[in-house]
Amino acid sequence: MHVMPSTIGEHLSETFSPTHHSGLCWTGAVIDGVPQVHFAPAQGAQLAYQVFGEGPAVVAIPPAAQNVELAWEWPAIRSMLERFASFSRYLHFDKRGTGASDRTVPVPEMDQRVDDLRAVMDHAGIERAHLFGTSEGGPMTLMFAATYPDRVAGLILEGSGARLGDLDQPMDPERRAAMLRWVEGWGRPGSTTADLFAPSLAGDAAYRVWHERYERHSATQDGLLQLLQLNALMDARGVLERIEAPTLITHSTDDPVVPVEFARELAAALPNARLVERSGRDHYTYAGDVDSVLTEIERFVTGRTIERAPLPQERVTIEVLGRFRVLIDGAEVLAADWGSRRARQLLKRLVVARGWPVTRDELTDMLWPDEDDERILRPRLSVQLSAVRRVLRGGVIADRSSIRLDLDVVDVDLVRFHSLDDDAAAVVGAYTGELLPDDRYDDWTEGARAEAHVRFLAAADRCLAASAGDHDQVAQLAATILSADPFHDGAHRALIAAHAQSGRVAAAADARRVYTERLSELGVDTTGVDELN
Repeated sequence: MHVMPSTIGEHLSETFSPTHHSGLCWTGAVIDGVPQVHFAPAQGAQLAYQVFGEGPAVVAIPPAAQNVELAWEWPAIRSMLERFASFSRYLHFDKRGTGASDRTVPVPEMDQRVDDLRAVMDHAGIERAHLFGTSEGGPMTLMFAATYPDRVAGLILEGSGARLGDLDQPMDPERRAAMLRWVEGWGRPGSTTADLFAPSLAGDAAYRVWHERYERHSATQDGLLQLLQLNALMDARGVLERIEAPTLITHSTDDPVVPVEFARELAAALPNARLVERSGRDHYTYAGDVDSVLTEIERFVTGRTIERAPLPQERVTIEVLGRFRVLIDGAEVLAADWGSRRARQLLKRLVVARGWPVTRDELTDMLWPDEDDERILRPRLSVQLSAVRRVLRGGVIADRSSIRLDLDVVDVDLVRFHSLDDDAAAVVGAYTGELLPDDRYDDWTEGARAEAHVRFLAAADRCLAASAGDHDQVAQLAATILSADPFHDGAHRALIAAHAQSGRVAAAADARRVYTERLSELGVDTTGVDELN
Protein backbone atom coordinates (compact mmCIF):
# COMPACT_ATOMS: atom_id res chain seq x y z
CA MET A 1 0.00 0.00 0.00
CA HIS A 2 1.01 3.59 -0.54
CA VAL A 3 2.67 5.17 2.54
CA MET A 4 0.73 8.26 3.64
CA PRO A 5 2.71 11.45 4.38
CA SER A 6 1.92 12.87 7.79
CA THR A 7 1.06 16.46 6.87
CA ILE A 8 -0.94 18.20 4.17
CA GLY A 9 2.18 20.06 3.13
CA GLU A 10 4.00 16.77 2.51
CA HIS A 11 0.94 15.49 0.62
CA LEU A 12 0.98 18.46 -1.74
CA SER A 13 4.75 18.31 -2.11
CA GLU A 14 4.56 14.69 -3.21
CA THR A 15 1.47 15.31 -5.32
CA PHE A 16 3.07 17.94 -7.51
CA SER A 17 6.50 16.33 -7.75
CA PRO A 18 7.52 16.32 -11.45
CA THR A 19 8.98 12.83 -11.12
CA HIS A 20 5.81 11.36 -9.66
CA HIS A 21 4.14 10.98 -13.06
CA SER A 22 7.07 10.39 -15.36
CA GLY A 23 6.75 7.89 -18.19
CA LEU A 24 3.00 8.12 -18.57
CA CYS A 25 1.07 9.40 -21.57
CA TRP A 26 -1.43 12.17 -20.89
CA THR A 27 -4.05 13.30 -23.38
CA GLY A 28 -3.97 17.10 -23.59
CA ALA A 29 -2.10 19.62 -21.50
CA VAL A 30 -0.69 18.75 -18.07
CA ILE A 31 -0.64 21.36 -15.31
CA ASP A 32 1.30 20.47 -12.17
CA GLY A 33 1.04 16.82 -13.11
CA VAL A 34 -2.75 16.92 -13.51
CA PRO A 35 -4.27 16.14 -16.95
CA GLN A 36 -6.22 18.91 -18.65
CA VAL A 37 -9.91 19.14 -17.83
CA HIS A 38 -12.17 19.05 -20.91
CA PHE A 39 -15.86 19.93 -21.04
CA ALA A 40 -18.45 17.92 -22.94
CA PRO A 41 -21.75 19.64 -23.85
CA ALA A 42 -24.68 17.54 -22.67
CA GLN A 43 -28.25 18.86 -22.92
CA GLY A 44 -27.97 22.09 -20.97
CA ALA A 45 -24.80 21.32 -19.02
CA GLN A 46 -21.05 21.16 -19.45
CA LEU A 47 -19.53 17.97 -18.06
CA ALA A 48 -15.94 18.03 -16.86
CA TYR A 49 -13.73 15.08 -17.72
CA GLN A 50 -10.11 14.03 -18.04
CA VAL A 51 -8.66 11.38 -20.31
CA PHE A 52 -5.13 9.99 -20.04
CA GLY A 53 -2.98 6.90 -20.55
CA GLU A 54 -2.67 4.43 -23.42
CA GLY A 55 -4.33 1.11 -24.08
CA PRO A 56 -7.92 -0.21 -24.15
CA ALA A 57 -10.42 2.49 -23.19
CA VAL A 58 -11.77 2.44 -19.63
CA VAL A 59 -14.50 4.93 -18.76
CA ALA A 60 -15.13 5.42 -15.04
CA ILE A 61 -18.70 6.12 -13.98
CA PRO A 62 -18.71 8.58 -11.07
CA PRO A 63 -19.85 7.69 -7.57
CA ALA A 64 -22.06 10.05 -5.53
CA ALA A 65 -19.78 13.09 -5.66
CA GLN A 66 -16.21 13.70 -6.70
CA ASN A 67 -13.97 16.27 -8.38
CA VAL A 68 -11.76 14.86 -11.12
CA GLU A 69 -9.28 17.72 -10.86
CA LEU A 70 -8.81 17.87 -7.09
CA ALA A 71 -8.74 14.08 -6.72
CA TRP A 72 -5.12 14.14 -7.91
CA GLU A 73 -4.07 15.91 -4.71
CA TRP A 74 -4.40 12.79 -2.59
CA PRO A 75 -1.45 10.43 -3.20
CA ALA A 76 -3.41 7.19 -2.99
CA ILE A 77 -5.92 8.41 -5.56
CA ARG A 78 -3.15 9.66 -7.83
CA SER A 79 -1.37 6.34 -7.52
CA MET A 80 -4.56 4.51 -8.48
CA LEU A 81 -5.15 6.75 -11.50
CA GLU A 82 -1.57 6.37 -12.67
CA ARG A 83 -1.90 2.60 -12.40
CA PHE A 84 -4.97 2.77 -14.64
CA ALA A 85 -3.02 4.94 -17.10
CA SER A 86 -0.27 2.33 -17.27
CA PHE A 87 -2.55 -0.20 -19.03
CA SER A 88 -5.54 1.76 -20.38
CA ARG A 89 -6.78 4.98 -21.89
CA TYR A 90 -8.67 6.09 -18.81
CA LEU A 91 -11.51 8.62 -18.73
CA HIS A 92 -13.27 9.85 -15.62
CA PHE A 93 -15.84 12.63 -15.35
CA ASP A 94 -17.99 14.54 -12.89
CA LYS A 95 -21.71 14.14 -13.36
CA ARG A 96 -23.82 17.25 -13.75
CA GLY A 97 -24.43 19.16 -10.54
CA THR A 98 -21.17 17.92 -8.99
CA GLY A 99 -17.42 18.45 -9.07
CA ALA A 100 -15.95 20.54 -11.88
CA SER A 101 -19.06 20.05 -14.03
CA ASP A 102 -21.85 22.63 -14.04
CA ARG A 103 -23.05 22.99 -10.44
CA THR A 104 -26.05 25.21 -11.17
CA VAL A 105 -28.08 22.41 -12.79
CA PRO A 106 -30.02 19.79 -10.81
CA VAL A 107 -28.28 16.52 -10.07
CA PRO A 108 -29.43 13.88 -12.56
CA GLU A 109 -31.21 10.61 -12.08
CA MET A 110 -30.27 7.40 -13.84
CA ASP A 111 -31.90 7.99 -17.25
CA GLN A 112 -30.21 11.36 -17.66
CA ARG A 113 -26.87 9.93 -16.53
CA VAL A 114 -27.08 7.42 -19.40
CA ASP A 115 -27.35 10.33 -21.85
CA ASP A 116 -24.52 12.19 -20.12
CA LEU A 117 -22.16 9.23 -20.29
CA ARG A 118 -22.77 8.89 -24.00
CA ALA A 119 -22.15 12.64 -24.47
CA VAL A 120 -18.80 12.42 -22.66
CA MET A 121 -17.68 9.38 -24.65
CA ASP A 122 -18.67 11.07 -27.89
CA HIS A 123 -16.80 14.26 -27.01
CA ALA A 124 -13.69 12.30 -26.08
CA GLY A 125 -13.86 10.27 -29.30
CA ILE A 126 -14.30 6.94 -27.47
CA GLU A 127 -16.49 4.61 -29.50
CA ARG A 128 -16.31 1.56 -27.25
CA ALA A 129 -14.92 1.04 -23.77
CA HIS A 130 -14.82 -0.99 -20.62
CA LEU A 131 -17.12 0.74 -18.15
CA PHE A 132 -15.90 1.00 -14.56
CA GLY A 133 -18.81 1.67 -12.20
CA THR A 134 -18.15 2.28 -8.53
CA SER A 135 -20.75 2.64 -5.78
CA GLU A 136 -23.84 4.41 -7.16
CA GLY A 137 -22.26 4.31 -10.64
CA GLY A 138 -23.00 0.58 -10.81
CA PRO A 139 -26.74 0.62 -11.67
CA MET A 140 -26.15 3.32 -14.28
CA THR A 141 -23.29 1.32 -15.78
CA LEU A 142 -25.60 -1.67 -16.16
CA MET A 143 -28.36 0.48 -17.65
CA PHE A 144 -25.97 1.92 -20.22
CA ALA A 145 -24.69 -1.55 -21.14
CA ALA A 146 -28.24 -2.80 -21.69
CA THR A 147 -29.12 0.31 -23.71
CA TYR A 148 -26.00 0.66 -25.87
CA PRO A 149 -24.38 -2.80 -26.02
CA ASP A 150 -22.33 -1.90 -29.09
CA ARG A 151 -20.42 0.68 -27.06
CA VAL A 152 -19.42 -1.68 -24.26
CA ALA A 153 -16.40 -3.99 -24.38
CA GLY A 154 -16.75 -5.12 -20.78
CA LEU A 155 -18.11 -4.12 -17.37
CA ILE A 156 -16.30 -3.62 -14.08
CA LEU A 157 -18.32 -3.01 -10.93
CA GLU A 158 -16.58 -2.15 -7.69
CA GLY A 159 -18.48 -1.85 -4.41
CA SER A 160 -21.80 -1.81 -6.23
CA GLY A 161 -24.66 -3.84 -7.63
CA ALA A 162 -27.79 -3.58 -9.76
CA ARG A 163 -29.31 -1.75 -6.78
CA LEU A 164 -27.83 -0.08 -3.74
CA GLY A 165 -30.46 -0.95 -1.17
CA ASP A 166 -33.56 -3.01 -0.51
CA LEU A 167 -36.27 -1.22 -2.49
CA ASP A 168 -38.93 -3.48 -1.04
CA GLN A 169 -38.24 -2.55 2.59
CA PRO A 170 -37.85 0.77 4.45
CA MET A 171 -34.24 1.63 5.23
CA ASP A 172 -32.99 0.35 8.56
CA PRO A 173 -33.38 3.25 11.06
CA GLU A 174 -29.78 3.01 12.23
CA ARG A 175 -28.45 3.06 8.66
CA ARG A 176 -30.78 5.92 7.76
CA ALA A 177 -29.55 7.95 10.73
CA ALA A 178 -25.92 7.30 9.73
CA MET A 179 -26.55 8.47 6.16
CA LEU A 180 -28.30 11.64 7.35
CA ARG A 181 -25.38 12.39 9.70
CA TRP A 182 -23.09 11.93 6.70
CA VAL A 183 -25.06 14.50 4.67
CA GLU A 184 -25.26 16.96 7.58
CA GLY A 185 -21.51 16.78 8.12
CA TRP A 186 -20.56 16.90 4.44
CA GLY A 187 -17.72 19.33 3.84
CA ARG A 188 -17.57 20.38 7.49
CA PRO A 189 -15.17 19.63 10.35
CA GLY A 190 -16.14 16.31 11.80
CA SER A 191 -17.37 14.90 8.47
CA THR A 192 -18.17 11.19 8.82
CA THR A 193 -17.16 10.30 5.25
CA ALA A 194 -13.94 8.59 6.29
CA ASP A 195 -15.71 6.57 9.00
CA LEU A 196 -18.35 5.31 6.57
CA PHE A 197 -16.48 4.97 3.28
CA ALA A 198 -12.80 4.59 4.17
CA PRO A 199 -12.49 3.12 7.70
CA SER A 200 -8.82 2.23 7.16
CA LEU A 201 -8.06 5.95 6.67
CA ALA A 202 -10.34 7.26 9.42
CA GLY A 203 -7.42 7.60 11.83
CA ASP A 204 -5.37 9.73 9.42
CA ALA A 205 -6.01 13.35 10.49
CA ALA A 206 -4.47 14.76 7.31
CA TYR A 207 -6.78 12.65 5.16
CA ARG A 208 -9.83 13.82 7.09
CA VAL A 209 -8.87 17.49 6.74
CA TRP A 210 -8.13 17.10 3.03
CA HIS A 211 -11.31 15.18 2.33
CA GLU A 212 -13.48 17.80 4.05
CA ARG A 213 -12.10 20.34 1.59
CA TYR A 214 -12.54 17.88 -1.27
CA GLU A 215 -16.19 17.40 -0.31
CA ARG A 216 -16.87 21.13 -0.52
CA HIS A 217 -15.54 21.11 -4.08
CA SER A 218 -17.51 17.98 -5.03
CA ALA A 219 -21.13 18.74 -4.11
CA THR A 220 -23.32 20.88 -1.91
CA GLN A 221 -25.18 19.34 0.99
CA ASP A 222 -28.48 19.87 -0.83
CA GLY A 223 -27.07 18.23 -3.94
CA LEU A 224 -25.83 15.27 -1.94
CA LEU A 225 -29.22 14.83 -0.29
CA GLN A 226 -30.92 14.87 -3.70
CA LEU A 227 -28.48 12.24 -4.91
CA LEU A 228 -29.32 9.98 -1.97
CA GLN A 229 -33.04 10.38 -2.63
CA LEU A 230 -32.59 9.53 -6.31
CA ASN A 231 -30.26 6.64 -5.54
CA ALA A 232 -32.95 5.07 -3.39
CA LEU A 233 -34.98 4.61 -6.60
CA MET A 234 -32.15 3.18 -8.75
CA ASP A 235 -32.74 -0.41 -9.77
CA ALA A 236 -31.23 -1.96 -12.91
CA ARG A 237 -32.36 -5.54 -12.24
CA GLY A 238 -34.98 -5.24 -14.97
CA VAL A 239 -32.34 -4.93 -17.73
CA LEU A 240 -29.86 -7.62 -16.62
CA GLU A 241 -31.20 -10.20 -19.08
CA ARG A 242 -30.17 -7.90 -21.94
CA ILE A 243 -26.55 -7.52 -20.81
CA GLU A 244 -24.12 -9.60 -22.83
CA ALA A 245 -20.75 -8.01 -21.97
CA PRO A 246 -18.23 -9.91 -19.82
CA THR A 247 -18.38 -8.53 -16.30
CA LEU A 248 -15.94 -8.33 -13.40
CA ILE A 249 -17.42 -7.60 -9.97
CA THR A 250 -15.22 -6.80 -6.98
CA HIS A 251 -16.46 -6.09 -3.48
CA SER A 252 -15.28 -5.83 0.13
CA THR A 253 -16.98 -8.49 2.22
CA ASP A 254 -17.74 -6.12 5.10
CA ASP A 255 -18.57 -3.01 3.06
CA PRO A 256 -20.95 -0.98 5.30
CA VAL A 257 -22.25 1.22 2.45
CA VAL A 258 -23.28 -1.34 -0.18
CA PRO A 259 -23.63 -4.83 1.31
CA VAL A 260 -21.75 -7.60 -0.47
CA GLU A 261 -25.07 -9.44 -0.91
CA PHE A 262 -25.94 -7.05 -3.72
CA ALA A 263 -22.75 -7.95 -5.56
CA ARG A 264 -23.51 -11.64 -5.12
CA GLU A 265 -27.06 -11.09 -6.39
CA LEU A 266 -25.69 -9.36 -9.49
CA ALA A 267 -23.08 -12.04 -10.17
CA ALA A 268 -25.76 -14.74 -9.97
CA ALA A 269 -27.99 -12.86 -12.44
CA LEU A 270 -25.33 -12.30 -15.14
CA PRO A 271 -24.19 -15.45 -16.98
CA ASN A 272 -20.90 -13.88 -18.05
CA ALA A 273 -19.82 -12.42 -14.70
CA ARG A 274 -17.07 -13.20 -12.20
CA LEU A 275 -17.19 -12.02 -8.59
CA VAL A 276 -14.00 -11.36 -6.63
CA GLU A 277 -14.55 -10.78 -2.92
CA ARG A 278 -11.85 -9.36 -0.66
CA SER A 279 -11.72 -8.90 3.06
CA GLY A 280 -12.11 -5.45 4.53
CA ARG A 281 -14.58 -2.65 5.25
CA ASP A 282 -13.43 0.07 2.84
CA HIS A 283 -15.93 1.23 0.26
CA TYR A 284 -13.56 3.58 -1.56
CA THR A 285 -11.39 1.60 -3.97
CA TYR A 286 -8.18 3.50 -3.20
CA ALA A 287 -8.56 3.05 0.56
CA GLY A 288 -8.49 -0.74 0.63
CA ASP A 289 -6.29 -3.34 -0.99
CA VAL A 290 -6.10 -1.30 -4.17
CA ASP A 291 -3.21 -3.27 -5.67
CA SER A 292 -5.13 -6.54 -5.71
CA VAL A 293 -8.21 -4.82 -7.16
CA LEU A 294 -6.25 -3.15 -9.94
CA THR A 295 -4.43 -6.38 -10.75
CA GLU A 296 -7.81 -8.05 -11.33
CA ILE A 297 -9.01 -5.09 -13.41
CA GLU A 298 -5.85 -4.96 -15.51
CA ARG A 299 -6.06 -8.67 -16.26
CA PHE A 300 -9.73 -8.28 -17.17
CA VAL A 301 -9.30 -5.17 -19.37
CA THR A 302 -6.27 -6.38 -21.27
CA GLY A 303 -7.50 -9.93 -21.77
CA ARG A 304 -11.29 -10.02 -22.14
CA THR A 305 -13.32 -7.95 -24.59
CA ILE A 306 -16.21 -8.26 -27.02
CA GLU A 307 -14.97 -7.70 -30.56
CA ARG A 308 -17.42 -5.77 -32.67
CA ALA A 309 -17.43 -4.10 -36.04
CA PRO A 310 -17.14 -0.28 -36.11
CA LEU A 311 -20.38 1.42 -35.16
CA PRO A 312 -22.34 2.46 -38.27
CA GLN A 313 -24.12 5.77 -38.68
CA GLU A 314 -27.71 4.59 -38.79
CA ARG A 315 -30.82 6.46 -39.93
CA VAL A 316 -33.86 6.01 -37.68
CA THR A 317 -37.35 6.56 -39.11
CA ILE A 318 -40.64 6.30 -37.22
CA GLU A 319 -44.00 6.03 -38.99
CA VAL A 320 -47.28 6.54 -37.12
CA LEU A 321 -49.63 7.69 -39.88
CA GLY A 322 -51.61 4.68 -41.07
CA ARG A 323 -49.58 2.25 -38.94
CA PHE A 324 -46.79 2.08 -36.38
CA ARG A 325 -43.40 1.15 -37.74
CA VAL A 326 -39.77 1.86 -36.81
CA LEU A 327 -37.04 1.46 -39.44
CA ILE A 328 -33.28 1.43 -38.97
CA ASP A 329 -31.60 2.20 -42.27
CA GLY A 330 -34.77 1.06 -44.01
CA ALA A 331 -35.06 -2.27 -42.18
CA GLU A 332 -38.15 -2.63 -39.98
CA VAL A 333 -37.62 -3.32 -36.28
CA LEU A 334 -39.39 -6.56 -35.41
CA ALA A 335 -41.85 -6.79 -32.53
CA ALA A 336 -39.57 -9.24 -30.73
CA ASP A 337 -36.77 -6.66 -30.64
CA TRP A 338 -38.74 -4.39 -28.31
CA GLY A 339 -38.78 -6.74 -25.37
CA SER A 340 -42.20 -5.55 -24.22
CA ARG A 341 -45.37 -3.88 -25.44
CA ARG A 342 -44.84 -1.11 -22.90
CA ALA A 343 -41.63 -0.01 -24.63
CA ARG A 344 -43.56 0.40 -27.88
CA GLN A 345 -46.32 2.34 -26.11
CA LEU A 346 -43.76 4.59 -24.45
CA LEU A 347 -42.25 5.45 -27.83
CA LYS A 348 -45.68 6.03 -29.40
CA ARG A 349 -46.55 8.53 -26.66
CA LEU A 350 -43.27 10.39 -27.21
CA VAL A 351 -43.83 10.46 -30.97
CA VAL A 352 -47.32 11.90 -30.59
CA ALA A 353 -45.79 14.71 -28.48
CA ARG A 354 -43.62 15.64 -31.51
CA GLY A 355 -40.52 16.53 -29.53
CA TRP A 356 -42.27 18.21 -26.62
CA PRO A 357 -41.47 16.78 -23.18
CA VAL A 358 -43.88 14.34 -21.57
CA THR A 359 -43.79 14.19 -17.78
CA ARG A 360 -42.64 11.04 -16.09
CA ASP A 361 -45.83 11.02 -14.05
CA GLU A 362 -47.97 10.95 -17.19
CA LEU A 363 -45.89 8.14 -18.66
CA THR A 364 -46.06 5.98 -15.55
CA ASP A 365 -49.82 6.60 -15.27
CA MET A 366 -50.22 5.49 -18.88
CA LEU A 367 -48.05 2.38 -18.61
CA TRP A 368 -49.01 1.25 -15.08
CA PRO A 369 -52.40 2.79 -14.30
CA ASP A 370 -52.96 0.60 -11.24
CA GLU A 371 -49.63 1.34 -9.51
CA ASP A 372 -48.77 4.50 -7.57
CA ASP A 373 -45.60 3.61 -5.62
CA GLU A 374 -42.81 5.82 -6.96
CA ARG A 375 -40.14 3.43 -5.67
CA ILE A 376 -41.54 0.84 -8.08
CA LEU A 377 -42.53 3.09 -10.97
CA ARG A 378 -39.27 5.02 -11.43
CA PRO A 379 -37.12 1.91 -12.00
CA ARG A 380 -39.80 0.38 -14.21
CA LEU A 381 -39.87 3.46 -16.42
CA SER A 382 -36.06 3.42 -16.66
CA VAL A 383 -36.17 -0.18 -17.88
CA GLN A 384 -38.70 0.64 -20.62
CA LEU A 385 -36.80 3.78 -21.60
CA SER A 386 -33.63 1.71 -21.91
CA ALA A 387 -35.45 -0.64 -24.31
CA VAL A 388 -36.58 2.31 -26.45
CA ARG A 389 -33.09 3.79 -26.54
CA ARG A 390 -31.61 0.43 -27.41
CA VAL A 391 -33.91 0.12 -30.45
CA LEU A 392 -33.45 3.73 -31.58
CA ARG A 393 -29.67 3.78 -30.86
CA GLY A 394 -30.44 6.71 -28.56
CA GLY A 395 -33.07 9.09 -29.85
CA VAL A 396 -34.53 10.06 -26.46
CA ILE A 397 -33.66 12.89 -24.06
CA ALA A 398 -34.54 12.50 -20.39
CA ASP A 399 -34.28 14.70 -17.33
CA ARG A 400 -35.59 14.36 -13.80
CA SER A 401 -39.14 15.44 -14.62
CA SER A 402 -39.80 14.56 -18.25
CA ILE A 403 -38.78 12.63 -21.36
CA ARG A 404 -38.88 13.70 -25.00
CA LEU A 405 -37.95 12.42 -28.44
CA ASP A 406 -34.71 13.78 -29.92
CA LEU A 407 -35.87 15.04 -33.30
CA ASP A 408 -32.31 15.90 -34.29
CA VAL A 409 -31.52 12.20 -34.72
CA VAL A 410 -34.94 10.61 -35.35
CA ASP A 411 -37.08 11.22 -38.44
CA VAL A 412 -40.83 11.09 -37.73
CA ASP A 413 -43.52 11.14 -40.41
CA LEU A 414 -45.95 13.00 -38.11
CA VAL A 415 -43.41 15.79 -37.54
CA ARG A 416 -42.74 16.09 -41.28
CA PHE A 417 -46.49 16.17 -41.94
CA HIS A 418 -47.02 19.11 -39.61
CA SER A 419 -43.99 20.97 -40.98
CA LEU A 420 -45.58 21.30 -44.46
CA ASP A 421 -47.08 24.75 -44.12
CA ASP A 422 -48.58 26.00 -47.39
CA ASP A 423 -48.17 23.12 -49.81
CA ALA A 424 -51.65 21.52 -49.77
CA ALA A 425 -50.67 18.77 -52.22
CA ALA A 426 -47.65 17.84 -50.09
CA VAL A 427 -49.84 17.67 -46.98
CA VAL A 428 -52.28 15.34 -48.74
CA GLY A 429 -49.43 13.16 -50.00
CA ALA A 430 -47.82 12.95 -46.55
CA TYR A 431 -51.01 11.78 -44.88
CA THR A 432 -50.77 8.02 -45.31
CA GLY A 433 -53.57 7.18 -42.94
CA GLU A 434 -55.10 7.64 -39.51
CA LEU A 435 -52.68 8.31 -36.66
CA LEU A 436 -51.85 5.08 -34.78
CA PRO A 437 -54.99 3.18 -35.83
CA ASP A 438 -54.32 0.37 -33.34
CA ASP A 439 -54.44 2.91 -30.50
CA ARG A 440 -57.51 4.86 -31.58
CA TYR A 441 -59.30 4.26 -28.28
CA ASP A 442 -56.49 5.55 -26.07
CA ASP A 443 -57.18 9.01 -24.68
CA TRP A 444 -53.64 10.28 -25.32
CA THR A 445 -54.04 9.80 -29.09
CA GLU A 446 -57.35 11.61 -29.54
CA GLY A 447 -56.17 15.21 -29.80
CA ALA A 448 -53.22 14.46 -32.07
CA ARG A 449 -55.32 12.20 -34.29
CA ALA A 450 -58.01 14.85 -34.72
CA GLU A 451 -55.44 17.57 -35.40
CA ALA A 452 -53.76 15.56 -38.16
CA HIS A 453 -57.12 14.54 -39.63
CA VAL A 454 -58.44 18.11 -39.80
CA ARG A 455 -55.18 19.34 -41.30
CA PHE A 456 -55.38 16.70 -44.02
CA LEU A 457 -59.02 17.44 -44.86
CA ALA A 458 -58.41 21.19 -45.09
CA ALA A 459 -55.51 20.62 -47.49
CA ALA A 460 -57.52 18.10 -49.53
CA ASP A 461 -60.42 20.54 -49.85
CA ARG A 462 -58.02 23.16 -51.18
CA CYS A 463 -56.64 20.66 -53.67
CA LEU A 464 -60.17 19.76 -54.81
CA ALA A 465 -60.98 23.39 -55.45
CA ALA A 466 -57.72 23.91 -57.34
CA SER A 467 -58.32 20.81 -59.49
CA ALA A 468 -61.76 21.83 -60.78
CA GLY A 469 -62.11 20.74 -64.41
CA ASP A 470 -59.51 17.96 -64.13
CA HIS A 471 -61.98 15.13 -63.62
CA ASP A 472 -59.40 12.39 -63.09
CA GLN A 473 -57.52 14.44 -60.51
CA VAL A 474 -60.76 15.34 -58.73
CA ALA A 475 -61.83 11.69 -58.63
CA GLN A 476 -58.50 10.63 -57.19
CA LEU A 477 -58.56 13.37 -54.54
CA ALA A 478 -62.18 12.64 -53.61
CA ALA A 479 -61.39 8.93 -53.18
CA THR A 480 -58.42 9.81 -50.99
CA ILE A 481 -60.57 12.05 -48.79
CA LEU A 482 -63.26 9.39 -48.45
CA SER A 483 -60.74 6.78 -47.38
CA ALA A 484 -59.94 9.06 -44.44
CA ASP A 485 -63.47 10.42 -43.87
CA PRO A 486 -66.27 8.21 -45.31
CA PHE A 487 -68.88 10.85 -44.46
CA HIS A 488 -67.28 13.83 -46.20
CA ASP A 489 -70.23 15.30 -48.13
CA GLY A 490 -68.21 17.44 -50.53
CA ALA A 491 -65.95 14.55 -51.53
CA HIS A 492 -68.93 12.29 -52.29
CA ARG A 493 -70.50 14.94 -54.51
CA ALA A 494 -67.19 15.71 -56.24
CA LEU A 495 -66.56 12.02 -56.92
CA ILE A 496 -70.01 11.50 -58.44
CA ALA A 497 -69.64 14.58 -60.63
CA ALA A 498 -66.13 13.66 -61.79
CA HIS A 499 -67.21 10.19 -62.89
CA ALA A 500 -70.41 11.40 -64.52
CA GLN A 501 -68.75 14.22 -66.45
CA SER A 502 -66.03 11.84 -67.67
CA GLY A 503 -68.63 9.41 -69.02
CA ARG A 504 -67.89 6.73 -66.41
CA VAL A 505 -71.55 5.86 -65.90
CA ALA A 506 -71.07 2.70 -63.82
CA ALA A 507 -68.51 4.38 -61.56
CA ALA A 508 -70.85 7.32 -61.03
CA ALA A 509 -73.67 4.92 -60.12
CA ASP A 510 -71.47 3.14 -57.59
CA ALA A 511 -70.48 6.48 -56.09
CA ARG A 512 -74.16 7.48 -55.75
CA ARG A 513 -74.97 4.17 -54.05
CA VAL A 514 -72.15 4.58 -51.51
CA TYR A 515 -73.17 8.20 -50.87
CA THR A 516 -76.77 7.08 -50.27
CA GLU A 517 -75.60 4.42 -47.79
CA ARG A 518 -73.52 6.94 -45.85
CA LEU A 519 -76.40 9.41 -45.66
CA SER A 520 -78.73 6.64 -44.48
CA GLU A 521 -76.29 5.74 -41.72
CA LEU A 522 -76.49 9.35 -40.54
CA GLY A 523 -80.29 9.39 -40.81
CA VAL A 524 -80.19 12.04 -43.55
CA ASP A 525 -82.82 12.27 -46.31
CA THR A 526 -81.39 10.79 -49.55
CA THR A 527 -83.90 12.37 -51.88
CA GLY A 528 -82.19 13.81 -54.92
CA VAL A 529 -79.01 11.77 -54.77
CA ASP A 530 -79.92 9.80 -57.89
CA GLU A 531 -80.08 13.04 -59.88
CA LEU A 532 -76.55 14.13 -58.95
CA ASN A 533 -74.11 14.55 -61.88
